[in-house]
Amino acid sequence: MTSLIGRKVTVKVPATSANLGPGFDTLGLALSFYDELEVEAVAGEAAFVEVHGEGQGEVPTDSSNLVVQSIAHTFKKFGQALPGLRLTAHNIIPHGRGMGSSGAAVVSGIIAAKGLLQGVVEMSDKDLLDLATELEGHPDNVAPALFGGLTIAWEDEQGPHHKKLFVHRGVSFLELVPNFKMSTALARSLQPESVPHNDAVFNVSRSALLIASLTQSPEFLMAATEDKLHQDYRASAMPETNELVQLMREHGHAAVVSGAGPSVLVLATGPAQRLEAAALAAKHYPQWKALLLAVDFRGATVVVHQ
Repeated sequence: MTSLIGRKVTVKVPATSANLGPGFDTLGLALSFYDELEVEAVAGEAAFVEVHGEGQGEVPTDSSNLVVQSIAHTFKKFGQALPGLRLTAHNIIPHGRGMGSSGAAVVSGIIAAKGLLQGVVEMSDKDLLDLATELEGHPDNVAPALFGGLTIAWEDEQGPHHKKLFVHRGVSFLELVPNFKMSTALARSLQPESVPHNDAVFNVSRSALLIASLTQSPEFLMAATEDKLHQDYRASAMPETNELVQLMREHGHAAVVSGAGPSVLVLATGPAQRLEAAALAAKHYPQWKALLLAVDFRGATVVVHQ
């Protein structure tokens, strides 16, 4: 136990966008927009949390903090005694906007614990995904946050799994972020328990096409990002988001709701089309922030400072 005291780690975790239109609860993408975290193991049992940026003055700064809970959960899973913790979080991923902020917090804690326990406990990629899914509830955001790239996530009796894919270099991403939030729980509550057979077939075809479009054939992105499983059902809760998606698509831009919303992700077929989409958004929705992002291929990283 005493060997951990004084050990420090620095963690970096990307934002994510899940669903990507038709890939509901299955597809996720890591984006080049990062929360950073410094954690030190200290004497005692208390947790001291300092938050800068997003969530400052809002999220808990004690042991009830989600990052601290994720660290504690990981230590407990591997039968390790939890030391006192001093955390400094530098957050830029907006909260409640559909960019995976809670998944990033969960992954930050797990990866920090992995670093603190380096040389004591070895954690496989499957261990990390199991832990993150237990805490987050589903793997579609945590898989890309952990491993980077475009991920397909699924679950079976052995738990969650993922497959990482590399995105075609011709695809450019634009995240449009409003100044209002959306509750993921509310968004999920608006969906029906079952959907028409034709809608299910529609989404299966579009999800398959989306994988092909993102990895090989970007020219099919407009058709590939159509969805009938979740976006229309949630539209009433975020009308401005729905209007922006429709505006983008009417002008030939493959736009989808980012995660549970209310942000909008545009999947452009190149930098020029992305700039056209950003200009269109700036003209009609000037209060929305435009983020020109790349795919993050590394996923979460940790550096251990002995």
